[in-house]
Amino acid sequence: MSTTQSDRLRELVEPLVLAQDLELEDIELSRAGRRGMLRIIVDSDEGVDLDACADLSRAISTKLDETDVMGEGEYNLEVTSPGADRPLSQHRHYVRATGRLVKLQLHEGGELVARILTVDDDGMDMEVPGVKGRKPTARRVEFAEIAKARVEIEFSRKDKKEEEA
Repeated sequence: MSTTQSDRLRELVEPLVLAQDLELEDIELSRAGRRGMLRIIVDSDEGVDLDACADLSRAISTKLDETDVMGEGEYNLEVTSPGADRPLSQHRHYVRATGRLVKLQLHEGGELVARILTVDDDGMDMEVPGVKGRKPTARRVEFAEIAKARVEIEFSRKDKKEEEA
């Protein structure tokens, strides 16, 4: 995607996203045969439901039809959330993942799987699960130490409401 087209798409789409109280995470444009694929990825602190994606998709489609930003070719428009196993790349992603299990690739090498307890401007306080019956341990990780981070999917974790019951 050319920088000019990317910038034009962002200028066109971002106000529509903000009007729905969502944040624009990314715009991806790719080719699938003769058709283009425009994927708009949005998020919020409360998450994104299907109705919000559908409403936003209609608004973006109408706006795109009024412009020439996508050119003359055919394309598919998809409005979606980042997904449960999203990469964490911005401070707000870590804040939203508080309480979740994450996998970190560290610059020094090695991997760490731990639960985010708190997030501040410099890093996170985390709980590293105990192995083979051992108790969990606390660990501080600075953002500068992290090369890559991703939320881990947990199938057997109890919801907070279930734990309180």
